[in-house]
Amino acid sequence: MSEQTADPAADPQAALAHRDEPEPHGFWARYARANSLVVTLLAFVTAMILGGLLIAVADPRTQDASHYFFQYPWDTFRYGFAAIWHGYVALFQGAIFNPHTASKGTWAGYVGPISETLTNATPLILGGLSVGLAFRAGLFNIGGQGQVIAGAICAGFVGFHYDLPPGLHLLLGIIAGILGGAVWGGLAGFLKAKTGAHEVITTIMLNYVAVYLLAYLLSVKGFQAPPYGQAISNQVHKSAQLPPLLGSSVRVHAGLILALLAAWFVHWLLTKSTLGFRLRAVGANQFASRTAGMNVEGSYITVMVLAGALCGLAGVSQILGTNSQITGDIDAGIGFDAITVALLGRANAKGIVAAGVLFGALHAGGTQLQSATGTPIDLVQVIQSLIVLFIAAPMLVRAIYRLKGSTSGVAGELAKGWNG
Repeated sequence: MSEQTADPAADPQAALAHRDEPEPHGFWARYARANSLVVTLLAFVTAMILGGLLIAVADPRTQDASHYFFQYPWDTFRYGFAAIWHGYVALFQGAIFNPHTASKGTWAGYVGPISETLTNATPLILGGLSVGLAFRAGLFNIGGQGQVIAGAICAGFVGFHYDLPPGLHLLLGIIAGILGGAVWGGLAGFLKAKTGAHEVITTIMLNYVAVYLLAYLLSVKGFQAPPYGQAISNQVHKSAQLPPLLGSSVRVHAGLILALLAAWFVHWLLTKSTLGFRLRAVGANQFASRTAGMNVEGSYITVMVLAGALCGLAGVSQILGTNSQITGDIDAGIGFDAITVALLGRANAKGIVAAGVLFGALHAGGTQLQSATGTPIDLVQVIQSLIVLFIAAPMLVRAIYRLKGSTSGVAGELAKGWNG
């Protein structure tokens, strides 16, 4: 008889022996059994490496040196590495700390770069929480653009139309923005629950409705700023603006605190509350949830209201914090960038905060990268896309670095993060 390999699942003794096998020792052995966090970090590193190669390819001196590569290859490598080094140094200086501005001895010079990172990260965190929360309930909310605009319209209107005491004025502006986003998201949830309309279609259409509604409002007297020649709203009163966190010389504002509180709320909701358990159960299997007596349709409405409220809060941070007047691009692409942030953060509140800060740093550093090195700012978008590409393809990352560990592709890897 030929020997057969024992199946641990079929043979209890083999399973016991398999369990008692010693864990592999050494750094490489532990590294080879890496978990999803290590895979995520390696995906980021891989994207940065490829992004560096693109920076080198876009560098004019590297391009010129490549013409005589076979005669003297060292110039191509030298200029290429120099372009990568200077590019990422500029990215760091624009996002974290710039010694050149710090040497001026001003507060803005010291904290200006990190302030820009946090300012950019604030609405991305809120939008990412919105998308991630809907993901956990089995819905794909790509209506962040419309919800951000709805929140900004409502908050901005309260901010410039009424003249109220400072604390009350700000509070009402925040509430109005949250309600505006909640209503816009709740419409998609209502249509999903009552008619079965797919949330992707309804949220896309609601995005267009919000964009053109804003365009109309920016042409209406009372909303449009005088002398009525430009598509820009009246200015929000000081009493309704979010206070700065690090002084008036830098842009980061109290919206960051709102974003962190929202992240805490979403984490508590999903991990500690009965409602969060119901939403996760519906997201895992709506049919089993319905059989267990859960109100699936009500859950769809609830989660989209909450998701819309979070995006509405992102609109609040835009109009009551970062800007003081509404323009046609007040959403600043947040609704779609939020999908990327939620994906990178694996729809986990803590991960979304980290991903939001990362993308805020890339946005803030991209400007410095372009001005200091002449590198097209579009390459920053390419780097972001590469990060998402590798995050969404964990099997590819494991294959590149020869990591052990089972994965069932994109859906399986994301499900581990979202349901864990």
